[in-house]
Amino acid sequence: MKKIVRITTVPVSLKILLKGQLRFMSQYFTMVGISSDINEMNAIAKEENIKTHTVDMTRTISPITDLKSVYKLYKVLKKEKPDIVHSHTPKAGIVGMLAAYLVGVPIRLHTVAGLPLMEATGTKRKVLNLVESLTYRFATKVYPNSKGLNDFILENKFTQPNKLKVIGNGSSNGISVKTFDPQLFSEEDNSKLKKELKISEEDFVFIFVGRLVGDKGINELIKAYSKVRNAHTKLLLVGGFETELDPLHEETLQKIENIQDIISVGFQKDVRPYFAISNTLVFPSYREGFPNVVMQAGAMGLPSIVSNINGCNEIVIEGKNGIIVPVKDDVKLAEAMKIILTNNEEYNNMKLNARKMIVERYEQSVVWNELLNEYNRLLKEKSNV
Repeated sequence: MKKIVRITTVPVSLKILLKGQLRFMSQYFTMVGISSDINEMNAIAKEENIKTHTVDMTRTISPITDLKSVYKLYKVLKKEKPDIVHSHTPKAGIVGMLAAYLVGVPIRLHTVAGLPLMEATGTKRKVLNLVESLTYRFATKVYPNSKGLNDFILENKFTQPNKLKVIGNGSSNGISVKTFDPQLFSEEDNSKLKKELKISEEDFVFIFVGRLVGDKGINELIKAYSKVRNAHTKLLLVGGFETELDPLHEETLQKIENIQDIISVGFQKDVRPYFAISNTLVFPSYREGFPNVVMQAGAMGLPSIVSNINGCNEIVIEGKNGIIVPVKDDVKLAEAMKIILTNNEEYNNMKLNARKMIVERYEQSVVWNELLNEYNRLLKEKSNV
């Protein structure tokens, strides 16, 4: 059996963002997972039915720590002798691809799922650009998980076009449409949760799911909602605040606190019940890779209002299953929310298409099988050389 090593900076990427994928691949290959935190990795080993190793990696720029990570990873890869090394997340990318290159692993793959450098400036941007270019140089193939990311990488000349490929329709892991299904939630369940949150049956509920930070467009969302709210609307915020890294404007925080029809429920392990009582997702993020939230909302039968950024503008097709608005534009965002509220025919058509369009393009087995075919194709090419 051929051996594949998958590397992420932190275990949550294996546990949540790639959930189920490694177990699926273990039917065809010997799968090995590498990330930080031994306790988490032991749990992932059982859950995904794979072998795991722990190599500490930091998410920050830290040359000495990173070189130590490369050395530790080099030793693990030398021992494991994998046929393929596949990394995810920026730090695991540079560390993993360099270590795999030094060991001489023949197939070195890196998935790009969002680029923090997009919002960086000055020296930090230059450093991140260099790291990204080096990662792609050490990789034999690079997989942007959206067409928009693919174009961004080419525009910035991080690598040559022949090194890039978008798997299927995009996304790193697809979406389990059996898990995200509105039919799993009864009217009784929904009514009970609405009552707890003081949402009436007549209310139209806009929902946002994600971190409540500036980069996710929360300042613009609160401004836009303030313009369209009426006696029968609610804005449901599902996610935690981050006061250090990217805090919201003071005015935004005050509105969230003081406007009664803005309901903030904090981080929730299971977001499905909140989608089930909502009518439309509003997701005005500044940058994404391929956002799971938009796929989840669609699978739950919700149209989405999204910003015109890669990933979002691929999942949502204008007028079919949602509306696309310019980034950082609260006026256009408010206009889109108004359309959703006032044009019943347009809203109902988008709602009708929402789940169907996710099932057809992003159902998990579709994404997994596309990647499986890619692994087999690469291995066959190598064996024929």
